[in-house]
Amino acid sequence: MENQSLEWKRQWRDEFLKSICGLANTKGGILEIGRNDKGAIIGVDNASELLGELPNIIRNAIGIVPSVELRSENDKKYVAVIVGASSSTVSFRGKYYLRSGSTTQELSGTELQNFIMRKQGKTWDGITIPKVEFSDLDVSALRKFREKALTSERLKKVDLDMSDEALLDSLMLVNDGQLTHAAVLLFHEKPERFIFGAYVKVGYFENDADLLYQDEIHGSLISMPDKVMETIYLKYFKGLISYEGIQRIETFPVPRPALREAILNAIVHRDYTTGIPIQIKIFRDRVIIYNDGRLPENWTVRDLMSTHRSWPYNPKIANTFFRSGFIETWGRGIERITTACKEAGKPEPLFEASGSEIKVTFYTGISDNKFVENNDKFVENNDKFVENNDKFVDKFVENDTQRTIIKMIIENPTISAKAIANSVNMTPRGVQKNIDVLKRAGLIERVGAAKGGYWVVKIGE
Repeated sequence: MENQSLEWKRQWRDEFLKSICGLANTKGGILEIGRNDKGAIIGVDNASELLGELPNIIRNAIGIVPSVELRSENDKKYVAVIVGASSSTVSFRGKYYLRSGSTTQELSGTELQNFIMRKQGKTWDGITIPKVEFSDLDVSALRKFREKALTSERLKKVDLDMSDEALLDSLMLVNDGQLTHAAVLLFHEKPERFIFGAYVKVGYFENDADLLYQDEIHGSLISMPDKVMETIYLKYFKGLISYEGIQRIETFPVPRPALREAILNAIVHRDYTTGIPIQIKIFRDRVIIYNDGRLPENWTVRDLMSTHRSWPYNPKIANTFFRSGFIETWGRGIERITTACKEAGKPEPLFEASGSEIKVTFYTGISDNKFVENNDKFVENNDKFVENNDKFVDKFVENDTQRTIIKMIIENPTISAKAIANSVNMTPRGVQKNIDVLKRAGLIERVGAAKGGYWVVKIGE
């Protein structure tokens, strides 16, 4: 069967030089002339002629000299062109090709740029950005890195007691005195000034079409994971509160370790050349992380899910996140995600890879009926919930009326705007204006119709 390193052709045509070019640019392989599409040997009449001509044809067109062998089976002669993997880039008529599965693919755009750089031992995150100075970087981001690296014990104090310039150089984020893409992404307060789309979008959806509210998280990559986690767990997730004795236990739709690992994977291994931000879609029954990224060459999702070594798309960024203690370098991220979900009693997430997009879907296990049931349990613990969330209410609301509205909704999720108006001595129209403000801020959500529906408060600990 044809595969990445084996291709069959009935007769020779010069257009098959694309396949040879693709084999040389990938891992090498064999092109056999004289086999049909099913691999059966049918032979070629001019096998001896091809044996003498093909080495020159290939050398003149591509610049490599493969081994060309005359073979026979059952008195049928065929030709095998044995191509080694090239250490440098190989092109045919100015175009570059790779083998992917049993097909030959032409490279262009970002794929071609990354291919050429990797053949040269370079990666995009190691390319420098002119005119960005060390003084342009965010001092607080560099301080955060030092604190995390020291706490994680990935670096010792003596390794961190140096200037910012020396620290970045030791992390291999500087080339010829200039800052790299990785340095700017990791430590600039506004990396989007240089790398478009370097942020994270989070949205809460009622269904695939209806977006209820959203956030954008900006800033240095080193601060991004904590910002994203804080936004999601404070504003988007509502914890189900239970007690074991006097100990308060809060269960969220997606376990923190699993979501954190998935967010880190998206940030570290993302293709930042596309200009498309990481997108996190939150539904009641699932959470989906969309990320422009690519699996290692010739990998499938099955390879990703199995035991594998670490193969970072952005090695400079990955190394800095490792030194800070955010990630490991053993290729165990997927295993950590699935294990965390299993331990929390949640379904295993779904990993998908298509073209330049990698998607991870977490299933919350919350259906409409179960959500109402959980909401009732949530309200049973109302007093302590209100007490513990006063500080978050204070942080987001604009006035005492809005604070009162939130507390009344917590106490009675089915309360109407008219009933709230009667309690706060305000017109229904005035109450509705404040409710609209809270809804736009993403602090409350109305589920169902005005009659028969209920409120959900999107504040967690």
